[in-house]
Amino acid sequence: MPEVLTYLVGDWRVERTVRDLASGDRGRFVGAAVLGPLDGGGLLYEESGDFTWRGVTRPAVRTLRFLPGPGGTADVRFADGRPFHDLDLATGRYVADHPCSADLYRGEFTVRDADHWRTVWRVRGPAKDLELDTGYARVG
Repeated sequence: MPEVLTYLVGDWRVERTVRDLASGDRGRFVGAAVLGPLDGGGLLYEESGDFTWRGVTRPAVRTLRFLPGPGGTADVRFADGRPFHDLDLATGRYVADHPCSADLYRGEFTVRDADHWRTVWRVRGPAKDLELDTGYARVG
């Protein structure tokens, strides 16, 4: 697999399912993500679309920063610069953890081919019991 930033740059169609494992509620996000050049190096991830939860659809956006890491990896950060997780796609699969207060986010990243990748975040803790499954398909 090529370095993370080389692989991810471009436009992606995004489809995400969200399951609240405690309540059984399900949600769905459909939208797009653009990973373009970031001033100073790296990529700016800008996601926008519609999120439907409990029958109500609302616009949703998310911004992340993918900074160059050692050996072709990425240092993924929130929009405000706080650390989120590392990302290494050299083998086509990677697992990352992100502690958030008392909850733990564990993400599994899988490259399917040159134009498709997937993330599954499992969130466990006193405040959340969620699974977020996101598929990405390259546009164009």
